Amino acid sequence: MTNYSHSHICQCLSRIATAHRASSLTIAGNRRQTGEQFVNSVLALARGLLDLGLLPGDVVVISASNSDWYLEWLLAVAFVGGIAAPLNYRWSFEEAISAMVAVQPVMLVIDESCCQWYSKLRNTDIPSLRWQVLIGSHRPGYDKTRGALTTEELKKYHVVSLPLDFLHAPEDAALICFTSGTTGRPKGVVITHSALIVQTLAKVANVGYSEDDVYLHTAPLCHIGGLSSAIAMLMLGARHILIPKFEVKSAVEAIDLYGVTSLITVPAMMADLVSLIRERDNGKRRESVKKILNGGGGLPLELIKDAMKFFPRAKLVSAYGMTETCSSLTFLMLCDPTGETSIPHFQSYAQSNCHSIYQPEGVCVGKPAPHVEMKICLDDSSHVGRILTRGPHLMLRYYDKISPRPSNDVNEVWFDTGDIGSIDDNGNLWLVGRSNGRIKSGGENIYPEEVERILLQHPGVKGCAVVAIPDSRLTEKAVACVQLEEDWQWHETSRELLDGKIKQHLYTAILRKHCNDCNLTGFKIPKEFFKWGKPFPVTTTGKLKRDAIRNEVISQFGLLRSTL
Repeated sequence: MTNYSHSHICQCLSRIATAHRASSLTIAGNRRQTGEQFVNSVLALARGLLDLGLLPGDVVVISASNSDWYLEWLLAVAFVGGIAAPLNYRWSFEEAISAMVAVQPVMLVIDESCCQWYSKLRNTDIPSLRWQVLIGSHRPGYDKTRGALTTEELKKYHVVSLPLDFLHAPEDAALICFTSGTTGRPKGVVITHSALIVQTLAKVANVGYSEDDVYLHTAPLCHIGGLSSAIAMLMLGARHILIPKFEVKSAVEAIDLYGVTSLITVPAMMADLVSLIRERDNGKRRESVKKILNGGGGLPLELIKDAMKFFPRAKLVSAYGMTETCSSLTFLMLCDPTGETSIPHFQSYAQSNCHSIYQPEGVCVGKPAPHVEMKICLDDSSHVGRILTRGPHLMLRYYDKISPRPSNDVNEVWFDTGDIGSIDDNGNLWLVGRSNGRIKSGGENIYPEEVERILLQHPGVKGCAVVAIPDSRLTEKAVACVQLEEDWQWHETSRELLDGKIKQHLYTAILRKHCNDCNLTGFKIPKEFFKWGKPFPVTTTGKLKRDAIRNEVISQFGLLRSTL
């Protein structure tokens, strides 16, 4: 039996149905829904899922572009006690199948962005999968040999009599949000209703989200950043402007057309916005924007200055977090409309020629949200160590793992973020690096070991090392250093003449194609490839010294060399 004193994301429905009954709640293309229409649509879908036989605890995987339909599915699945598991639509089919095998869903929900999966699934055995549902418009030719349904068929009750009596999944689970593990393969992170609610309160307190916001969905709803902000705005009853995916032209058009007040970015998105506004619009200012939350990496100082210039009334906040902590752990105010800022030494940096806010001791990522406890686990006499956290924001567990929270003493559990850093005397967290070597490029996680395994499958590659170097747009980008097998020759481009004695050759385009042929997701493919003509530096245990390799790449080939 559901305990209604416990947190649940569907508690937003009562507020929307009353306070925002007649006002526009969602706008997606030419579709508009009032609060009443949206709530009725969610309840109609929930009724259809109940009649179909969906049970509390059942997993429903969703792979689709951003839309109002996506929001309806998230809430309807939660309403009946199911667990929604969004998949990254940018994944290869093989990665998607790996995730589905891990969580054993009973239902797959897809839109046209993943239409190619539909036919491939016929040859894939997932015993738990009972239903497939198509959302939105779809091309002719989708047959129903495997019982595919449509959202409209599930919403067959036009007069909704379902009361607002939602159900809970076991252990308070709300979502399974996927992140890459140490192997680079998808891992399902179980997020609770409570974690999503406290994250909402954190964003209200630190960013200033409110019911008066017009929120543009720039981040995909398969990422915890996009999900947590979407849930926060639903809880508040704000207006949602949905574009299928981030494209800078459509984003700027939406800002202008709907008077967008709030959005989230990663550094690559912000760089694209600034570039388009400067070049196409002659620097036209967007004064409707009041709040910008940036995640996925720090913003270079010059990009902060440009954001302040082109969004002059916007509070610009940077956040640090991860999927396992239900998004943001810390917040840092980069600027606000009054010109105040909490960046240490920001004024001195603004007056210098420095192009980032990084200090020798790392990068300041701000103070923890009120509900977050953090501490540094020191390994030696240094003040730098592993960053640990605990609190109601933590994941329940990885989906197929035993819960890390002992029932008798929850407060003793600290989660290791995998990052290293320090906490200064003012309580600010300084991020120094990542203990596991993960690369954060344009808001996406890249694990060097996964890419290296793919490259080593090429017959011409004897050894390789994938490292991160700074990038003005992506924050950091992955580059690959390759050692060649004997009788193989490296060429900077395909146009170079080959040595007649050496028939086997490699160049950047060949290795990129190899990565593609091996189904490596596009954003994981290194941006640049370099020939490495000597042994890689390694530790006494044989592990690559990635920092030493990275420093030599920067020294030898240049910091921001253009991609070949």
